[in-house]
Order: sequence, then structure tokens, then C-alpha cells
Amino acid sequence: MTSPFSSLRSALRTDFTSSLVVFLVAVPLCVGVAVASGVPAELGLITGIVGGLVTGLLPGSSLQVSGPAAGLTVLVLTAVQEYGVSALGVIVLASGLLQLALGALRLGRLFRAISLSVVHGMLAGIGLVLIGGQVYALASFKAPGSGTANIAGLPDLIADVLGSGPALAAVAIGAGTVAVMVVWKKLPGKAQLLPGPLVAVGAATLLTALFDLPIARVEVSGLMEAIQPPEGSDFGKLAEVGLLTTIVAFTLIASAESLFSAAAVDRLHGGPKTDYDKELMAQGAGNTVCGLLGALPMTAVIVRSAANVQAGACTKVSRVLHGVWLLLFAALMPGALGLIPTAALAGVLIHAGFKLLPLKELGPLWREHRGEAVVLVITAGAILVTNMFEGVLIGLLLAVVKTAWETSHVQIDVDDEGEGAVWVSVRGHATFLRLPRILDALEQLPSDRPIELNLAGVRHLDHACMSALQHWAEQHNAHTVQPERIRVSA
Repeated sequence: MTSPFSSLRSALRTDFTSSLVVFLVAVPLCVGVAVASGVPAELGLITGIVGGLVTGLLPGSSLQVSGPAAGLTVLVLTAVQEYGVSALGVIVLASGLLQLALGALRLGRLFRAISLSVVHGMLAGIGLVLIGGQVYALASFKAPGSGTANIAGLPDLIADVLGSGPALAAVAIGAGTVAVMVVWKKLPGKAQLLPGPLVAVGAATLLTALFDLPIARVEVSGLMEAIQPPEGSDFGKLAEVGLLTTIVAFTLIASAESLFSAAAVDRLHGGPKTDYDKELMAQGAGNTVCGLLGALPMTAVIVRSAANVQAGACTKVSRVLHGVWLLLFAALMPGALGLIPTAALAGVLIHAGFKLLPLKELGPLWREHRGEAVVLVITAGAILVTNMFEGVLIGLLLAVVKTAWETSHVQIDVDDEGEGAVWVSVRGHATFLRLPRILDALEQLPSDRPIELNLAGVRHLDHACMSALQHWAEQHNAHTVQPERIRVSA
């Protein structure tokens, strides 16, 4: 029989090796997200460190890993361009405090009520915007700005790349990075011990150095120099409505992404399941610290979390240690970041963007749940055309309307024997959404005979329908609808 001490030692050994795997996956993603967000690369590492050493120690989910996420890249870049890097700390700090409050009020479970099609549409929209922006970074060019502007500028981008040797070299490095990651996933299991993103970025860095390619590298400022705590003038920007809207968007999207990630990770292992309220507070604590340091916002990240589970992690020790390795790397080898070509990081994020697109799921979803597929596509398109916050709001509104339409089913039965009164029975949910159908059916009835309208089978009758039916009854000189004959479900 295995002793408890032996089991503990085995678990710690597995957690140790798992932490190294997560660390190797996290390095290129932390740096890539930071560069794509328009902030120093070190800020991405700082968020990863906080995700390991702060959020990793707190209760909630034991195996999911937190850090900077590609899903927030577009929102962060927009905020930095509009309010400056110095305001990022205030935004992230306020978002963290809001998450703490939501968790303390036990509202974490409410995020599970968000329509799945809206979530998938949100991720797809993020993926589209991310790809559209990083295609320019692939060639070491600056993206025009919004999602639609990036798409409209693609013909000019192609012309510029074909006319520039350095741009062609950068595209080759970035495309090679994507190709390595795609091929790496198809190699035998032993090869998977090394994370694909690390291998791809390492190979791109080596080739760039060997051939001394004239392409852009990551700019390094040093870990301590990159930290920019918010100042008093930055807090004054909280009076701006736009900044408050950005904070709400950060909070909702980061919380939803973290909690949906937790649900996905729970399906990958048989250990303790997530306490959503505690996990939301853990994310809030991490974002509060990140805000005080002026770093990027954090969420739970499914890529790193899945790597953690697949590497055999048993406890939260693995995710805490991954934060330790990130800290040691940032402190002892900051110069290594300056060797990484930005085109390789753009390739990593383009690959991540494609993984956010539900390409395989969309076909079956359209065949089985066409309304859900429409919500998904419109949400993604709205994010691409407008912005993250407005796109998600449009998706949520559309999901509510779709659900209201589907649940407001009404059935109208007419019993007309050709003489005497006509008996009409209405059953289901009589709401304003179905009012045109109800009135169309009633207006086709004989106008010279009495009508007996039976609403006993109506489970819900809203004010609009009640008023319209009473008006119709008076117009047709029929029996007045009596409220006591209407049964309304609680």
C-alpha cells in the first residue's frame, strides 16, 4: 500500500514538472499579449507573475492558471491608445475591486447565465480583431486601428509587403512560427513535452539571430522600469464616462472569460470543482495587484490551464511555481526578450486568434440550433464593426430577444360550427411579440356573430395583449374579456 507521504511526494514531483511546462507556455504568450496591447513586454510577465503568486495561492479553482489573455488584447490596446499607458493601472485596479465586490456579494454564479452563443461569438469576434491587427504586426507594420479599418487596409498591406525586403523576411518568420505550432500539435506525444509556442518562438529567434535579419525585435526596458503605478492625476480620469465604461467592460469580460474557463477546466480533471464566487474574488485580488503595479489585466487562461492539467498537475502548487519561474526569468534574463522578433509573437497571437474561431462547431450549430448560430455570428460581426463592449451588448440583447420569441409560444384554436357563437381558445404565452399573430387570427373571424374568447389556457398575458384583446372584443361587440377568467402563472 502506498503511504500518504509517498503520494504527497509523487504529487509534488508532478506539480513541479507541470509548473515548468506551464512556464514555458506562458513566456511567449505573456510577452506576445503585452506587445500586441501596446505596452512594454515586461508588463505581460508581471501579470503572469501576479497570476501565479497571488491568484494562484487563493481558493477558487485549484488547477486553472491566470495571466494576460489574448481575449483582452483588443480592449487593452484601445484603452491605452485613448487614455495612455499610465491610466491602465487605474482601469485594472478598479476592475479588480469590482470583481472582489461581485465575488463577496456571491454574484459569481450569475456569469454562468450568459448565453453560450454570446460567449462563443465574443471569442470569435476577439479572434477576428486579433488576427486583423496582428497580420500587420507580422510584417512589422502598424495596424490602421479598428477592425473594419484593418480589413479595409489589407490590399495596401499586401502591396507594401511585396515591395519591401525586410517586410517579406518578417512575414516569413511569422508564417513559419504559425506553421511550426500547427505541425507540432500533430507530432507524437513525447514531442508534446515541449510546448509548441516555445519551440516556434525559439526557432524564429534562432533564425533571426543566425541570419541577422533586419526585422523588429521586442523592446526591453527592464522589469522595475516597466512598473508604472497609477498616480493621482490618473485617478482624476475616473470622472470620464468613457473610462468608466471601459472599466465595466474589463470587469465583465475578464470575469466571464475566467469563469467560463473554470467550467471548461473542471471538465478536464476529476479533482475538486471550482467555487465560482471564490474564484471571482481570486481574480479580483490579482487584478487589484496588477492595477497597483500598472500591469495588464488578468484572466484565467484556458491554454495554460489545459497545459497544466494535461501535464498531470494535482494541486495549486504547479500554478504558484509557474509564477516563481516567470519571476526568475524576468529578473535574471530580461535581455533574452530583446532577441525575440515581434513577427514571431504576432504569429503566436494569430494562431491563438484562429483557435478562438468556432470553425468546426458552426456547421452543426446551424443545422441544430439556427437561432444560436445567428446570435454567434452577429455578436462576432458586431465586435468587429464596433468594439468589444458594444458588440457583447448587442449579442446579449439579441440572445434575450431570441429567447423571448421562442418562449412566447402561443396556440390559437377556433371552433366554428357554422352557426351560433364562435369559440376561440388561446393557450401559451400571450406577449406583445405574438400580438400580431393573435390579432390576425381574430380579425379573420366573422364580424356578425358573437365570439366567445377563452383565455384559461394562457400561462402569461402581458399588458399589451390584454389591452389589445379588450379593444378587439369591444370592436366586435363580443363578450368582454373578464380578468377573473385569465389564469396567469407566477
